[in-house]
Amino acid sequence: MKPPIKRLSDLKGGAPKQPPSAYAAPTPKVSRMKKAKVLTPAERAAFLASRPDLKPKG
Repeated sequence: MKPPIKRLSDLKGGAPKQPPSAYAAPTPKVSRMKKAKVLTPAERAAFLASRPDLKPKG
């Protein structure tokens, strides 16, 4: 005699996985990311002056 067919609802499993919360602890990958450098207005002006391809069109 064959055993009864198992359905997904019959299987034991953990609690449904919750999506990560906005306030969850950072993962190791996030912790290793480098922090961005914020340019001063003078540094920003010098950088944009050296890159004519980044000038706004207008």
